[in-house]
Amino acid sequence: MGVLLPQVPNSAIVLAAGLGTRMRPYNGAIPKPLVAVGGKALIDYALDRLAECGVERAVVNVHHLADALERHLAARQKPAVIISDERGALLGTGGGIANALPRLGAGPFFLVNSDTLWRDGPKPNFFRLAEAFDAGAMDALLLLAPTVGSIGYAGKGDFALLADGRLRRRTGTDAAVPYVYAGAAILAPALFAAAPAGAFPLTHSFDQAAQEGRLFGLPLDGLWMHVGTPEAVAAADAALARAS
Repeated sequence: MGVLLPQVPNSAIVLAAGLGTRMRPYNGAIPKPLVAVGGKALIDYALDRLAECGVERAVVNVHHLADALERHLAARQKPAVIISDERGALLGTGGGIANALPRLGAGPFFLVNSDTLWRDGPKPNFFRLAEAFDAGAMDALLLLAPTVGSIGYAGKGDFALLADGRLRRRTGTDAAVPYVYAGAAILAPALFAAAPAGAFPLTHSFDQAAQEGRLFGLPLDGLWMHVGTPEAVAAADAALARAS
């Protein structure tokens, strides 16, 4: 008998419309998703991982230096790329996803930020998310990285992980929490059922899901790299070189 694979979402959205203001000097001419780490554009790490998991189509939202991104993505076939054009109005992380819902289908879908990067453990983290996602209980399952030991991150974390897998956001009474959102998730369209019109942050939807007990987390297996600054690019380059 063969090994049963998890039911993997066949669609995804890659968030690539941000301004990348912390990525100077690159962002004067290169959009952050095209900054090279380990000799490869950041966005290609995300799209290659999605292709390896069998994702058929990926919506990519574009705004800053959108023409360069579209040229880079034009030849990609796996996954098939659908551009969600935000040149006219930047919609934020939440608004960008809500705007793309008609292109993502009726079922759960992957989300990945174009500036997140990780080395997988023995099993790809996208497969692990698919195995753990329970549509009956969850509106969002977030991939989590440790606050301590990740590359390019020096904050106090985003979430505490409860015993049942639900997430509690860091509050003002927490000195720090163990996990930071790693910029990848499986989301259900229901997460945006009460979304406001126009631009809004994805944290708005996460907080609503948490209030309803439908926001869950899964610790990443591997090493997470948040590539948001030129210094983080150098650190991620070095980490990938050590692993090769």
